[in-house]
Amino acid sequence: MGHLDHATFGWLTPVLSYVMACIGAALGLRCTVRALGATGRSRRNWLVTAASAIGTGIWTMHFVAMLGFGVTGTEIRYDVPLTILSLLVAVVVVGVGVFAVGYSRDRARALFLGGLTTGLGVASMHYLGMAALRLHGAVHYDPVLVGLSVLIAVVAATAALWAGLNIKSPVAVTVASLVMGAAVSSMHYTGMFAVSVQVTPSGAALPGATAMQFIFPLAVGLGSYLFLTSAFVALSPTTGEREASASAQRPVETAAR
Repeated sequence: MGHLDHATFGWLTPVLSYVMACIGAALGLRCTVRALGATGRSRRNWLVTAASAIGTGIWTMHFVAMLGFGVTGTEIRYDVPLTILSLLVAVVVVGVGVFAVGYSRDRARALFLGGLTTGLGVASMHYLGMAALRLHGAVHYDPVLVGLSVLIAVVAATAALWAGLNIKSPVAVTVASLVMGAAVSSMHYTGMFAVSVQVTPSGAALPGATAMQFIFPLAVGLGSYLFLTSAFVALSPTTGEREASASAQRPVETAAR
């Protein structure tokens, strides 16, 4: 049985992965708040941005944490198509949940179905990412811990969608994103603690790409996307600010006539 190390770089990868989860959550919640105050195409665009932010944040959190994952007695590589598929799954299923909440008139039902769908999707992303692992040996899972990780994912997703519906102020969004980041990180490491590896020593070359060849550049790119989108959202006027600006301009236009 190979020894598993979840933090080969010390606290760097757990802390950085938590930060990425929080940034994705905060950005997604702010976009959801903007969407609920908008209509038509604007609402759709904000919801798409929210889904991409939360999905990307969760995926980046997972694979930044995986940069610190190691197994004694074997190298680790990643299947590129499966890894990319896990990213697409994360964004799409979060999008299903976000759109359900953003457009449904029955908010309670939408919250339940959206939270369940999104949580199961997040768990699917995690285990698809784990299925992309290539190493010399066999990976086994503790079914109880796997079930617990899925439960945490569903609860975290439901809480995130609830926050998007009910939390408006920037301070409250910040607190909610910190909690959501902790929940997503807990889901990840619960799933990782369910893993055991039976190493089969071999000198054969493993297929796939190393974490530094593929995961690290992609994570940096997606992290940059989150930071740039955060700046865009922060600088974009809210619905209230636009309405206030329009109201302030009307008296000026009337006086000019």
